[in-house]
Amino acid sequence: MLDINTKELTEKVKTYKDDIVLFLSDLIKIKSLDNYEGDAVQRVKTEMEKLDFDEIKIDPMGNIIGRVGSGDTVIAMDGHLDVVDSGDDNQWDFPPFSAMIKDGRIWGRGSADQKGGVASMIYAARIMKEMDLLSELTIYVTGSVNEEDCDGLCWQYIINEDNIRPEFAILTEPSDGNIYRGQKGRMALKVSTKGISAHGSVPEQGENAIYKMAPVIQDIEALNDKLPYHPELGSGTITISQIFFSSASSCAIADGCSIILDRRLTYGETKESVLKELNALGSVKKADAEVEVIMYDLPTYTGLVYPTESYFPSWITPEDHPCVKAAADSFRQLFNKEPLVDKWVFSTNGVAISGLHNIPCIGYGPGNASEAHKANESLEIEDLVKATMMYVTIPQVYLAGKK
Repeated sequence: MLDINTKELTEKVKTYKDDIVLFLSDLIKIKSLDNYEGDAVQRVKTEMEKLDFDEIKIDPMGNIIGRVGSGDTVIAMDGHLDVVDSGDDNQWDFPPFSAMIKDGRIWGRGSADQKGGVASMIYAARIMKEMDLLSELTIYVTGSVNEEDCDGLCWQYIINEDNIRPEFAILTEPSDGNIYRGQKGRMALKVSTKGISAHGSVPEQGENAIYKMAPVIQDIEALNDKLPYHPELGSGTITISQIFFSSASSCAIADGCSIILDRRLTYGETKESVLKELNALGSVKKADAEVEVIMYDLPTYTGLVYPTESYFPSWITPEDHPCVKAAADSFRQLFNKEPLVDKWVFSTNGVAISGLHNIPCIGYGPGNASEAHKANESLEIEDLVKATMMYVTIPQVYLAGKK
């Protein structure tokens, strides 16, 4: 294990604590919903410039990518800048974009999910540079966009178009103080039935697409209890999230019906296996229903359209992988206790980094995953300090393990 002076690092991070909190406060105050992240990206750019990053660029998709160091070992840290909306503001104790600080916490939409991780990783890069820890490292810090709407799309672009392929990536999503090394994947699918329109007074003259869909819905509900199981990630799941119809009027037989499926994938499930299981349902065959993977083709805030299938595989980084061991060793050294090495229950950009491109990922982020997408989202300020220390230490321990 690398002998890092934990006391020196702790003091160094604490000197930046107020700056990290101020930076995070500014980010929370920017309502950076999907496709509206531009102001948050510019705020990150300003901070990276202030902290003397070696390279800063905003790619055509709108991701901001900062680099420190130019060594042979390339590591990335990722945090997304987009947030979900606040919902009913009356459910919040403080205005959701006010970044109120109270009781040792910072409150507001995006505090945990996941602008806290963004603030910590950017300052960790600065501290690595200041402490002269980059002679053999290249660290990319990515403030990514569009994650909430299409997780992983940003990293498909970063890998394929920006040509950045790290040895491993640290995902800074909230991790409850644990180290995460995997998650289920997901697919968005559409099932459609077709009917024949007729007047509602003579339904026997038509063919009702909604009636044809009804047994499909029942079969899909029953399918949820029969999906594959993996000992680490658990079972796959399926649920109907939306339903649509087409009809000439409220007094006409529906000539079309579609349902949208949210399909969570356990390890080993593939696009082909999911399509096969759905097409094999008796109700789907009887209705001659069409099953398809939904294409995501909405523009980012820059106007770029980068179409992708809504298929995002699960991923697991083996517990004995050097990046997982480096994270666990760093945790022990910094906090003098054993970490819990576990998994996320929700989806992250790891579905592209690891799931599609086989780049190992680990997760460690400030805050609790349960804070995501809820009213009164908040983050304990001390978590920012711990995360920053981890982001400085993990690359050093990983590098030492290679020697």
